[in-house]
Amino acid sequence: MKKMTFVIGLLCLGMTLSAQPGIISTRPANNQDGKILTMEETILSRELSPANLSARWADSDEILMHKDGKWQYWNIATGEYSDYKAVPAKKLHAISKNQSLYLIDKEGNEKVIAKSTCSNITYGDIVSRNEFGISGGIFWSPDSTKVAFYRKDETKVTSFPLLDITTRTGSLKEIKYPMAGMDSENVQLGIYDIATGETVYAKADDFGYDTYLTNITWSPDAKKLYIIVLDRSQKHLKLNEYCPETGNCLNTILTEDNDKYVEPVDPLYFIKGFNNIFLYRTANIDGYRNLYLCDNSGNIRRLTAVDADVQYVANDGKYIYYTSAEVSPVENHLFRIEIKNLKKGVVKASFGKPQRLTFEEGWHDVQLSPDCKHFIDSYSSLSVPRVINLCKTDGKKVSNLLTAEDPTLDYAYTEISLGTIKSADGQYDNYYRLIKPKDFDPSKKYPVIVYVYGGPHSQMVQNTYLGLLRRWEMYMAQRGYLVYVQDNRGTENRGLAFEQAIHGQCGQAEMADQIEGVKMLMDLPYVDKDRIGVHGWSYGGFMTISLITNYPEIFKVAVAGGPVIDWKWYEVMYGERYMDNPATNPEGYAKTSLINKAKDLKGKLLICQGAIDPVVVWEHSLSFIRECIKNNVQVDYFPYPCAEHNVMGKDRVHLHDKISMYFEDYL
Repeated sequence: MKKMTFVIGLLCLGMTLSAQPGIISTRPANNQDGKILTMEETILSRELSPANLSARWADSDEILMHKDGKWQYWNIATGEYSDYKAVPAKKLHAISKNQSLYLIDKEGNEKVIAKSTCSNITYGDIVSRNEFGISGGIFWSPDSTKVAFYRKDETKVTSFPLLDITTRTGSLKEIKYPMAGMDSENVQLGIYDIATGETVYAKADDFGYDTYLTNITWSPDAKKLYIIVLDRSQKHLKLNEYCPETGNCLNTILTEDNDKYVEPVDPLYFIKGFNNIFLYRTANIDGYRNLYLCDNSGNIRRLTAVDADVQYVANDGKYIYYTSAEVSPVENHLFRIEIKNLKKGVVKASFGKPQRLTFEEGWHDVQLSPDCKHFIDSYSSLSVPRVINLCKTDGKKVSNLLTAEDPTLDYAYTEISLGTIKSADGQYDNYYRLIKPKDFDPSKKYPVIVYVYGGPHSQMVQNTYLGLLRRWEMYMAQRGYLVYVQDNRGTENRGLAFEQAIHGQCGQAEMADQIEGVKMLMDLPYVDKDRIGVHGWSYGGFMTISLITNYPEIFKVAVAGGPVIDWKWYEVMYGERYMDNPATNPEGYAKTSLINKAKDLKGKLLICQGAIDPVVVWEHSLSFIRECIKNNVQVDYFPYPCAEHNVMGKDRVHLHDKISMYFEDYL
């Protein structure tokens, strides 16, 4: 990352300078005589979240908005509202039920497309545990004449037992859980023809039994089907073109290779008016997730030539619309590029100069109308709760649809600052937010809680309303704590090198970066260096225990939720991407295992765990507890008997009471 990133951040975040290092923007405390959050408000209240306010396109002429407590249509030409009308169901739709796939007509009649006769076989459902951008298992052709679907075979996958205590004598529920280094699932893609009732399977076993099939895309004319085929090591990728009539592979359009990993997360985005020209998004070519103009002959050209991650939004055949982190990694803005002479092909097409369409400071979530003539611009920043504007796609504002009031005005919300701190290797500016205590007095000493996640596909700090604050952080700040949250190497939206810094040794670069932030805090005159705690969940639970066991001289108290303890017990798809196979990286698995760190625990540690967690299974935390017992190390443990990975509802209120009380008791 170029060093100019920080300078850009200063210009676009409306900087408020202070004596604290790295500050780029600050939201002052408001109404310090106001109400203090209760735990129920902290966890369950939606009224305090203006981000819940939304609008979306119904069609190119109408926007569906939530107004006066109900959903209504707003006509962009007349400015008039009308009642929401339910959209009629499609004539045909498909569902996965009881592991089989059914076609359902308008009258509700069911027809079996693919019947499962074995508990290990599932049709039409999610595969690969939601990795690679997979969010469904059914893919209709644009003309609705065919439906592609996943077939998942878990015959070789080992089972893990979850304990159900709600039955009279207790019972076990077996889930299939493919652990790193062990047998994985087999995935195929079926293609069902509505007219003939016949199914063919794509011949996509390029890398053997446990090949990953991802980012399924139909061509606009429904004559071709595209699959990204990925080997189990996740270091080699093929973009293949298939015939939906036969399942035969017609062409390998491009390949990608990386000695760490390649991670496809996007389908193909076809250019309007073309059946053979599309946009392909990858970070593996130039180091940032950029858009590339491609055709099915393998011609490829970089469209978004920017050293920042971008995300495709829409196109009308003339302009490509995308959001980009180029203004600042903690801001999101809309851009467009004009493409000319595309009828002459990818090689001879010409690209215009990128045009920025959003300028207000903050994070912009945008939706283009179906005809790409307008866009809904929904944005917020550190001190702006939510603004929703209707704009033309030349960037001119048509109308303000919503300007939300600050829902915290009656509450004693404290000062929030966004800033940067250098990464441990000195190459990057890592972003953080710092929440000061209520009635802050710089002459006093305050305890610190570091809230950490730090894992891939996360960005905990953005220039959004309250800086992407989790309300529990404010709950603790109102009770006298400094609360610190920082992104580190390994998180997203900063380019491939930043993300891949953790490869093979999860937790090491992340810890080093987090400690740089903690050192900055310890240099502040109002920080009590003897009262620093840390809390995180899932990957953050792994980070929490890593930090308190590796830096016992810094962290006095820790609360870890649903923690990964040893990556050999985590799932194949995620675990092997970042840690490789245990057989090829035994040193990395040994170094990052927290089993080996149990003996080093000195401070107070509470582990909370959902007992029926299907994501980070119970084996992790129980094994750590067992190792603590072996080494006569005291540790506190609180299971939630009927909770999964994310503890929800009233259990979640109880959980955060437990976390808060633990810091109150020991920090």
